[in-house]
Amino acid sequence: MSRIGKQLITIPQGVTVTQDAGFIRVKGPKGELTRVLNPIVTVTIQDGTITLSVVNPEEKSERSLWGTWGAHVRNMIVGVTEGFKKELEINGVGYRAAMQGKDIKLEVGYSHPVIFNIPVGIQASVEKNLITLVGTDKELLGMTAATLRSVRKPEPYKGKGIKYLTESIRRKAGKTASKGA
Repeated sequence: MSRIGKQLITIPQGVTVTQDAGFIRVKGPKGELTRVLNPIVTVTIQDGTITLSVVNPEEKSERSLWGTWGAHVRNMIVGVTEGFKKELEINGVGYRAAMQGKDIKLEVGYSHPVIFNIPVGIQASVEKNLITLVGTDKELLGMTAATLRSVRKPEPYKGKGIKYLTESIRRKAGKTASKGA
């Protein structure tokens, strides 16, 4: 049995969850999310709770999908009620970011500025060296933050680059002069 998949999911006030034609749709105060259901997982919505089940719970692949879909549905409910937030920090001399319409203009040590397009459903804001991304879809938000970080990953010698605010960079010692004759 999947420990995460077999748990009941309660639907909070102001949130509506519907299932039709292979889709699950969650609508709340912050927006609406839709996801294509896997045919192995069945969703039952009754009396303000959601129950997930699979056809054959003894098979490992189906148990893993059971737990994964439980997490997906919970994330959808949290996304439409509270939302998700990722913060990235820019470190380095001359490294900066600025909003350019809905996009972010990054100056991170290249010969040209990098224009980063923000996808639909994500809001971005820049304050000094801190980039804040907010959205209802956890998966899209994480992918956007990871792609933004990959523009200039933090390097281990001086720590320059774009990193998550909570991330710690393992620093390395640089080269030292030889002591011999």
